[in-house]
Parts: sequence; C-alpha cells; structure tokens
Amino acid sequence: MIEIYTDGSSRGNPGPGGFGTILKYKTVEKEISGGFRLTTNNRMELLAVIVGLEALKRKDLKVKVYSDSRYIVDAVTKGWVFGWEKKNFKNKKNPDLWKRFLAIYRQHDVSFHWIKGHNDHYYNERCDVLAVNAAQSPALESDTYYEENEAN
Repeated sequence: MIEIYTDGSSRGNPGPGGFGTILKYKTVEKEISGGFRLTTNNRMELLAVIVGLEALKRKDLKVKVYSDSRYIVDAVTKGWVFGWEKKNFKNKKNPDLWKRFLAIYRQHDVSFHWIKGHNDHYYNERCDVLAVNAAQSPALESDTYYEENEAN
C-alpha cells in the first residue's frame, strides 16, 4: 500500500502557486514539489495528486491519496470527473490536468480520502510547507496551459 499526501497553494488566486506531495511506503518517504508563476489553487491541488501518481515506478499499485481539497476528492469519489470526461470537459476548468489525471489514475487502484487542512495533520502540514515554499521560489515555471487558455 502506497500513501500519497498532497497539497496545493497559490499566493493570490490566480497568482504564483506551488504543490507539495509526499509518497510514503512503509518507512520510506519521498517529497516532491514545484512552483509556477501564474496558476490557481485548484490547479496546484490537482497537480500535486498527478505528480504523486506519476512518480510511482510500477503499475497496478494499491494507492491511498490524502488531500484537503474537496474539489479533488469529491470530483473522484462522487464520480463527477467521469461525467465531465464523457462531455469532453466542456465548460470545465483545468481539462488539461483532469485528462492527465485520468490517464495515470487508471493505471492503479486508487482510493481518495479527505483530510481537514491546517488541522495539525503531520503530512498535510508538511505538504503545505512544500507547496508554499515552492510558490515563493525565485525560479517559477510557466503553467503554460493556464496562461494561454484560462488566465484571461
């Protein structure tokens, strides 16, 4: 069983943003983070999950994803994202990331679990630190899709 803890952050919405992800297998932990110069909190929440799943080296793993984002957890557990997919994400935000998510999600046995943010949960707090630090980095990447398609 792999556990993935995630969080996203944006300094302004939109604004500079970052994500933090922790992969945990038994006693081994791996931290991943990244920042973007112009993005949204929801994009960073979703990207944190995607990057965590993409970091897995084998397919068909049993994975528990923990997120404080209702946007992400509800979209999957309530099946909304699958309805959006059937309509080709028409009038939905972040179609690029949802398509990328579904491609990697389907390679594993993934369950989603919501955790209350900023509630002294060690891994959630650590992911928040990773995300905020990434958003404040002096060398931020371009969230090209967002800047070209949704920022205006």
